Amino acid sequence: VMGNSSEFQKAVKLVIDTVSFDKDSTVQVFEATIRVLGSLLSAHIIITDTKQPFGDMTIKDYDNELLHMAHDLAVRLLPAFENTKTGIPYPRVNLKKGVPPDSNNETCTAGAGSLLVEFGILSRLLGDSTFEWVARRAVKALWSLRSNNTGLLGNVVNIQTGHWVGKQSGLGAGSDSFYEYLLKSYILFGEKEDLDMFNDAYRNIQNHLRRGREACNEGEGDPPLYVNVNMFTGQLMNTWIDSLQAFFPGLQVLIGDVEDAICLHAFYYAIWKRYGALPERYNWQLQAPDVPFYPLRPELVESTYLLYQATKNPFYLHVGMDILQSLEKYTKAKCGYATLHHVVEKTKEDRMESFFLSETCKYLYLLFDEENPLHKSGNKYMFTTEGHIVSVDERFRNSLWQDILPGEEDSAEKIKPNELKAVNFSSNCNRVPDERRYLLPLKSNYMRQIDQMVGLI
Repeated sequence: VMGNSSEFQKAVKLVIDTVSFDKDSTVQVFEATIRVLGSLLSAHIIITDTKQPFGDMTIKDYDNELLHMAHDLAVRLLPAFENTKTGIPYPRVNLKKGVPPDSNNETCTAGAGSLLVEFGILSRLLGDSTFEWVARRAVKALWSLRSNNTGLLGNVVNIQTGHWVGKQSGLGAGSDSFYEYLLKSYILFGEKEDLDMFNDAYRNIQNHLRRGREACNEGEGDPPLYVNVNMFTGQLMNTWIDSLQAFFPGLQVLIGDVEDAICLHAFYYAIWKRYGALPERYNWQLQAPDVPFYPLRPELVESTYLLYQATKNPFYLHVGMDILQSLEKYTKAKCGYATLHHVVEKTKEDRMESFFLSETCKYLYLLFDEENPLHKSGNKYMFTTEGHIVSVDERFRNSLWQDILPGEEDSAEKIKPNELKAVNFSSNCNRVPDERRYLLPLKSNYMRQIDQMVGLI
């Protein structure tokens, strides 16, 4: 993204020369997929891109090593999908020995249902349907377990019985990337069933999770807010939201629901302004953090970046600047940036998660870099849930097989690439009317209302 080809080439060689997955190590299937598998695939796609928009990122004598490593890792993750009665994978797997004997039969919806982008890319690059098939089977299994009454999914499920252990339906931890990947799988692969599932899920979220006035920027009543409810009844379960939920405005931008995204983003930004960080959990009734740490998460920055791409409103540059200054002031440490142990007291923890560099820094950098090849190259790009860049191109839209799931060959309708309007694609952004571009995205009385809601005024 920064165009530093020598560093990129050095990093790739270091990975090829030193990384091995042949280890007696138990990993989370979800985290290994989105952080490790995703980065290997993204780097491979960048190296082999004939256009090389970021500068010369080719590697001398490159022989698809990163793709082979990704394949090796995915094969080691496959045992998680075996011996489960529902097809929903075990949450953890040992890279050498498979599923540990004392393994937990419970997994979260996001963990089991957010593997399709990486596994699908791998399948389509290799011409081997296995990986996409198991990931897609897991998504469909979860989807089939949604409530008949509300259409909602819970957040923790038993992979053997299909029984919901966690009945909370929300947009945050345990659920977030499940919804994100329904839409992003469709954007990448063009499978109509993914879009149908997403639209259905989005409708049910609006019907049961959204509270507050109908319109974001007009009307009476409270600002819109997405709450946690019981998946079967739609009844409110608690009065907190978590920082992972701040990804949702970015997802709304991708589907084209920009107005609602503006409102929800403003709510999270107000919490950020109050603490100079986002607490992991914030109780909107008590106007106080329930879980006070901040591990340098990217979700608010990601939504800020996508909203700026969609609206070109300079307000979002100011938000980015605000976030950047807070990070410098409160989280900078001797060797990097530190997790805040407590957003009020600003105490630090000795850890910096990989997503800080992979996402938080990347989205901040791209927010301010108008001329970045990512925005200028004419190629469409999509970010995985861990901020890895993949090009939206034809080779991911051609299945080399018909049997994605047995008996469903006829329903695998394809959407042509040009039918997809990717809202974050730069050519759409020039259509925002000028007068809208230089006003605050929210009317000032609504901004004030949100500030009051989080105790800022």
